[in-house]
Amino acid sequence: MFQINENYLKLPGSYLFSTIAKKVNAYTAANPSKEIIRLGIGDVTLPLAPVVIDTLHSAVDEMASAETFHGYAPDLGYEFLRNAIVEHDYKKRGADIAADEIFISDGAKSDSGNIGDIFSVNNKIAVCDPVYPVYVDTNAMAGRTGEYLVDQQKWSNVIYMPCTAETNFAPELPKETPDIIYLCFPNNPTGSTITKDELQRWVDYANKVGAVIIYDAAYEAYISEENVPHTIYECEGARTCAIELRSFSKNAGFTGTRLGFTVIPKDLKSGDVTLHSLWARRHGTKFNGAPYIIQRAGAAVYTEEGQKQTGEQIAYYMKNAKTILEGLKSAGYTVSGGVNAPYIWLKTPDKMTSWEFFDYLLEKANVVGTPGSGFGPSGEGYFRLTAFGSYENTVRALERIKAL
Repeated sequence: MFQINENYLKLPGSYLFSTIAKKVNAYTAANPSKEIIRLGIGDVTLPLAPVVIDTLHSAVDEMASAETFHGYAPDLGYEFLRNAIVEHDYKKRGADIAADEIFISDGAKSDSGNIGDIFSVNNKIAVCDPVYPVYVDTNAMAGRTGEYLVDQQKWSNVIYMPCTAETNFAPELPKETPDIIYLCFPNNPTGSTITKDELQRWVDYANKVGAVIIYDAAYEAYISEENVPHTIYECEGARTCAIELRSFSKNAGFTGTRLGFTVIPKDLKSGDVTLHSLWARRHGTKFNGAPYIIQRAGAAVYTEEGQKQTGEQIAYYMKNAKTILEGLKSAGYTVSGGVNAPYIWLKTPDKMTSWEFFDYLLEKANVVGTPGSGFGPSGEGYFRLTAFGSYENTVRALERIKAL
């Protein structure tokens, strides 16, 4: 008889955002006249930039002619997109990354889970706490995380690096040595960042102990402060210890079209084996590549008009973030984030748990957010609000919350 991967049975409950959706759907069914404002899931709401839409139409037209038709994409992705990424995301930042060190994919979420395929199950991971749940969940599915300790809401074989108000919601170097370190800056869910000097400490540490950093830079386009790095490869020595994940979902609104990429330098090795070669084999065997049409649209983001139009969208969301941040502060809430990221991290009032505050907001204000405990044990007592809604709904949601 066939057998299942029993690691899946260790996962607690359902995926965080599935649980939220079920709660909201149940409330809506019971209260059909209530208008819900959603500031929970990190999905963009503005339409794709006009230059991206025009490029999509042109690429579709190409697929209608035998002379310009495109089938399977190259394993790494099309050169026109990888070259644009090198020029705009790395060369302009002084980062030494070559086009053949970039692997185009259907998004950072996929890559952040799939990257574990090239690592031994015996590796021990370290994660920020709180953190994007996909990092931990996919390692749990692979069997790296040990047993789930229900009373502590954590895994027995994971190194948790608490990110608290006392540390400005940034992690400190772990006391126990990890093999794989997950870092996400600007951070989801807290919106926190670290300076280039602080990130350099992590690079130096990883090289010293022989660990690899998996660096999620999905929100780098929202950085507004000059001392915050946009890529880990701005740091000396990062090529020998770091993998970087990037996404077009947040910087260009591709959540419905799916496009991202992973950078693995050829200098990153385990013994004599390059991780670049392992990922190239995995990528070529188990992924058909993002479609030509979508990659053409991605390249349009790097044009002068594309940068202007997507930049305006980012500014729109950050205006929302500022509105939420300043409005909640004026109402007496303790909040952070919202400066270099489209997320506001709110301390729940009156000693409410994260899920108690979720229910309170849903029932009393008809506003949906994300419970901080869903991101890890240190997220308990906190709540994430997103700036990805419309400005009008953002203002209305803020008014409802302030009226409580």
